[in-house]
Amino acid sequence: MIIDTHCHLSYDTYQNLEDIINNMDGIMITSGCDDKSNEEVLELAKKYKKVYGTLGIHPENLENITDNSFKIIEDNIDNEKIVAIGEIGLDYYYTKDNMDKQKKVFEYQVKLAEKFNVPIVVHSRDAIQDTYDILKKYKVKGTIHCFNSSLEMAREFIKLGYKIGVGGVLTFKNGKKLQEIVRELDLKDIVLETDSPYLSPEPFRGKKNIPSNVYYVALKVAELKNISVDKVLEITSNNAIELYKLKKNTV
Repeated sequence: MIIDTHCHLSYDTYQNLEDIINNMDGIMITSGCDDKSNEEVLELAKKYKKVYGTLGIHPENLENITDNSFKIIEDNIDNEKIVAIGEIGLDYYYTKDNMDKQKKVFEYQVKLAEKFNVPIVVHSRDAIQDTYDILKKYKVKGTIHCFNSSLEMAREFIKLGYKIGVGGVLTFKNGKKLQEIVRELDLKDIVLETDSPYLSPEPFRGKKNIPSNVYYVALKVAELKNISVDKVLEITSNNAIELYKLKKNTV
């Protein structure tokens, strides 16, 4: 079984979204980032057996928060097709002017996850220490999506109960740092993702990414670990199934 643990499926992004979903020989977990995308996640997860979803408010979308934003998450937390709260986190890449608000919104959603005993999908860019300092205060598990920090920090998050999300960057020529991290980590601590429509792996870099490209990430992991791609898919898929409580008979 192949599982893309993190993508963004949208009719606005893909003119042929139904074909992309139907052609994926595995499970997709599509992540919401704001009210609009959260509603679309709910729609797609209901419509397609092989699509699961996560609901959350992304740190880049704080200005669009409404009174209904967190209600959407809480009202659907028991939906069997919604497997986590996400994509949530901290992002200081574009601005640090709203750091306090980012932390407040992030921590509120982490508290929700702890309250309802569900995993989270964490976005952290140029904010790894603050992200860790918040997460270590709560008994929550999840994925550190698109991991881009050090081996030492990866191990600290793993100690807290998080999986390391690995995507197309692993296949890039300038992805040496991530490649070394993957070599060092145990496969039981890794999940595969695409972040579609972003970060297409080689040989599709520069083109719009799709969930089925997660196979190329698995191929790179297999190369780095010197094991079969089938073994990579087996272990990483079981990691995702256990973490997100997915049904093995989905596909």
